Amino acid sequence: MAVARFFRRVKRPYGLWAKLITVALLGLCFIFVWSTFLSSSSVATQRSSFSDIKENFLADGKVKDSRARPKKRESGRNEAPKGDDTVQSILGGKDKNKGGGHVSHQKNHNAGKKDKKDTVIQKAEGTGQKTDLVISNATLVSEASNNEEPQKVGDQGQIKQEVEDAEEEDEEENEGVIEKDNDLNDSEDQETEEKMEGEIGEPKNTGKNEKNVGPVFDSRAQYTWKLCNVRSKYNYIPCIDVEHATKKLQSYRHRERSCPRIPPMCLVTVPRGYQSPLHWSESKSKILYGNVAHPKLAAFIKTRSWMIESEQYLTFPQDQSEFKGGVLNYIESIDEMVPDIEWGKNIRIVLDIGCTDSSFVASLLEKEVLTLSLGLKDDLVDLAQVALERGFPAVVSPFGARRLPFPSGVFDAIHCGGCGIPWESNGGKLLLEMNRILRPGGYFILSTKHEKIEEEEALSSLMASICWNILAHKVDEISELGVKIYQKPESNGIYELRRKKTPPICKEGENPDAAWYVPMKTCLHTIPAAIEQRGTEWPDEWPKRLETFPDWLSDREKVVAETEHWKAIVNKSYLNGMGIDWSSVRNVMDMKSIYGGFAAALSPQKVWVMNVVPVNAPDTLAIIYERGLLGIYHDWCESFGTYPRSYDLLHADHLFSRLKNRCKEPVGIIVEMDRILRPGGWAIIRDKVAILDPLELSSSFHHTGNRDSTASPGAVVYAVSIWCIQYGMYIGLLVLLKETKDIF
Repeated sequence: MAVARFFRRVKRPYGLWAKLITVALLGLCFIFVWSTFLSSSSVATQRSSFSDIKENFLADGKVKDSRARPKKRESGRNEAPKGDDTVQSILGGKDKNKGGGHVSHQKNHNAGKKDKKDTVIQKAEGTGQKTDLVISNATLVSEASNNEEPQKVGDQGQIKQEVEDAEEEDEEENEGVIEKDNDLNDSEDQETEEKMEGEIGEPKNTGKNEKNVGPVFDSRAQYTWKLCNVRSKYNYIPCIDVEHATKKLQSYRHRERSCPRIPPMCLVTVPRGYQSPLHWSESKSKILYGNVAHPKLAAFIKTRSWMIESEQYLTFPQDQSEFKGGVLNYIESIDEMVPDIEWGKNIRIVLDIGCTDSSFVASLLEKEVLTLSLGLKDDLVDLAQVALERGFPAVVSPFGARRLPFPSGVFDAIHCGGCGIPWESNGGKLLLEMNRILRPGGYFILSTKHEKIEEEEALSSLMASICWNILAHKVDEISELGVKIYQKPESNGIYELRRKKTPPICKEGENPDAAWYVPMKTCLHTIPAAIEQRGTEWPDEWPKRLETFPDWLSDREKVVAETEHWKAIVNKSYLNGMGIDWSSVRNVMDMKSIYGGFAAALSPQKVWVMNVVPVNAPDTLAIIYERGLLGIYHDWCESFGTYPRSYDLLHADHLFSRLKNRCKEPVGIIVEMDRILRPGGWAIIRDKVAILDPLELSSSFHHTGNRDSTASPGAVVYAVSIWCIQYGMYIGLLVLLKETKDIF
């Protein structure tokens, strides 16, 4: 019966063909869906090498492709191409050449068994023998590095970590039993470090386990580097500056932070005549003019009396400042207006908007006040760079539409001297951002010249709407500045008494600490009220606040353990066992800070530390500020907001292993470290041996074969023209020294 029914349907003119067409369409749909699934899954995989960042050269030495790309190592040939001015680097490779100016690198065979070891990198000073060659023949920046919008993050301002600590621990277990660390740290220090790494509350991945996509740095890759050729030249800030423009612009900087999709794979050269910066505290009163000189600064100096060019130096006469009558008179007038402002005790952390002449910062530093200068993007004179050269904390950032990279309620006071910022514009958005980052009960010090009546009335109305109490208003006869001091409320009760609820209270789900690529909000965040909330009580006086912790801090034991951990390492190894000349170190950066323990351990030294909390790590930055230390949010897949040659020492503890699968070009982090580190500066890298082994040559661009006779016993030192490597065989220490004499 069934067969007969089938033949009857087949006899119909449309029955069989309709079914065949239907089956064919379904098959095509299945093939399309399957191919789409395969292509989408392949996008998630990460490259195992950096095959797209090598420069290919023609026979005549011309650049064939502007992007730096790796090439396979050829036996007996590790020389830079002749006829071209690019700088060659071997990333993680092991040079076997013993002739031609190259030195083979010997290693301890037991080092491969260690789970962690320290790397110290020093940028060595040079004499500038090839400055003319580099400046005149610098190649163009990669076309792929045109400015594009960077990766945005969610409303919380934090990017989720793609590879979790638990997965990395499983990977280690699969590789075998981890041997004891015979590094600088003893077993107790190592256990403390691993315990803290697992207990700080790193985000956990609940999805499927990701594939092992290979090492961070390809040990077989060979790189050819070029010098950056951009509008800002040797002051290049990749996420701030416009690299190329089709027409002449008034400003070569973006309105907001905008990073290239692919990090720049080029090296920023030094200015002609660059020399090693003067040591602290001599740098407070004078700096080498050639290290910061450019035409706009030269024109600015001619109009100022507090900055004088004297031979090769730029001097800053004592008590001379942008404030007429001197900065000491200015600070004394503030003290008279509000005696409760006890600099160095009640007030420890200050944000200075605008970064004028740094005299305000220098004077407060003598009172144990740590002031962070916010250099605005429109400051084409680059006074923030002058501040960094003098040894004062400073960062560069746009200040227009997005939140500043700081948590809420962390600054004890905010200062804007000779301020020309239109606080009342755009619904008071900029002032509301100050309200977000100012501590409850904190002070806002504003000084202006010849304020218009209309602007003064608008500002007074805005201050009243956010319930800031004006404590004092005085026109200083000497400085001719109108100084106003406001105080932020300490409780929410005053907000309820407002007749007009403008600006409104922020929604309950609005996170005040979300700051990375988060737009400014035109609303008021409520002030913490419960005792377990941060911000309900003022910190202890300095320096007591560094070692005492408030009741709201639930991780008190972890903070204490981390502090003791870094004190032991710093005192036993960093200060004595690595050959670092600490008299030349002033500006320090901790590239992956947790609770500020490294900075606390260095507090007896004459240094300041910028604690960077990566956006993919647990948010502990508020705790760092609570201790009286400075810090900032940052994503190391992008360039940092500072000038080249800003820091004397970089400290990276497990930074690369945490960024293993996040950054498109992990080698770009090395390039960024080279940009912000001064010639003669140091970098200390602590990470797993799987990361450090290929990293040993990650910044050695061209060998010179010099041996350092001053090295520690048992240490082998190889000097190279950009970075040199010191491997201490008896302690498992890797030291890289950056030179400039053969390059710049």
